Amino acid sequence: MFKKGPLQIVVFQSYGTNSHLYVRGRALEDESIDLNQQHIFHLLVNSWKRFESDEIKYANLKITLPDSRIVETQTDDHGYFLVDTILENLQALANEEGWVNFEVSYSDEHPKRKIQNNNRFKGELLVPSTEVDYGVVTDIDDTLLHTGVVSVLKWRVIYNTIFKNAKHRLPLKGAPEFYHVLHRGKSGGNANPIFYVSHSPWNMYRYLELFLRQHQFPKGPILLRSFKNILQKKRGDKPQKQKEILNILKTYPKMRFILIGDSGEFDADIYIEIAQMYPDRILAIYLRSVRHTKKMLRVRGLFENYKTTPVLLVESSDQAIAHARANGFIK
Repeated sequence: MFKKGPLQIVVFQSYGTNSHLYVRGRALEDESIDLNQQHIFHLLVNSWKRFESDEIKYANLKITLPDSRIVETQTDDHGYFLVDTILENLQALANEEGWVNFEVSYSDEHPKRKIQNNNRFKGELLVPSTEVDYGVVTDIDDTLLHTGVVSVLKWRVIYNTIFKNAKHRLPLKGAPEFYHVLHRGKSGGNANPIFYVSHSPWNMYRYLELFLRQHQFPKGPILLRSFKNILQKKRGDKPQKQKEILNILKTYPKMRFILIGDSGEFDADIYIEIAQMYPDRILAIYLRSVRHTKKMLRVRGLFENYKTTPVLLVESSDQAIAHARANGFIK
């Protein structure tokens, strides 16, 4: 009989407004994943644990805000929870960067199960100031992190994900600096929100969070997708990444955005469609060039007669910074 691990709650960094609470996370057994491990055997074991997670189904949870307000929720059949509700005066709880700190805990009693952290799991919600210049929505894979998504059968993605420690994954040259100047905006002292959106599953959340923190990217909501959504996707459905971006635009109807991706997969297609839907709200599209001739030719063809939004196929972060400065996006 296998011994059951202690219970934990992984709270995903999310976003909201002064009157919109939007919180996500997952209730799981602790798999004892050590993200600092470097030995190849331990990296393999960690990868197995990351995807073979033991979710806590239909658990009753409560979210406690700094002013003691409580919101209750329940996990689904995969252990995920989502709170999407109206709650006033959240801006007053935010720090100068716009982050609201809160706690999530199990509200049910589990007398035979140990709960980590004294049943207090920290969460953060970004409530951007109404004074920001713009928001930034960015892909992660091959946009700011080398993954090898265009490799044959995506073998480099598999190798990098399983056999590389998050702390030793390398960002694309100059990427952290580029995101910091966008975060600081026109004045050099703003706090423009950065939203990290990826096709990666939620199982990769802590891995990607560590990578972003280790390489000092600006803190921002990390938005991934569940295997449940992948398996239930129907013909004609929009990609989950596109749905996430549209939800961000809906949440901040007066905010304009810069979209950043790469030329390797379908960022170009998604971003063009969004820019056509919101031509006055998309300031620019930056697409990092990838080393794949056919994919690059396809993307260049998409933008050959495209005039709706300024588009730059980016060869280097310096090139992107120069373009952003020339267009008045940064100081």
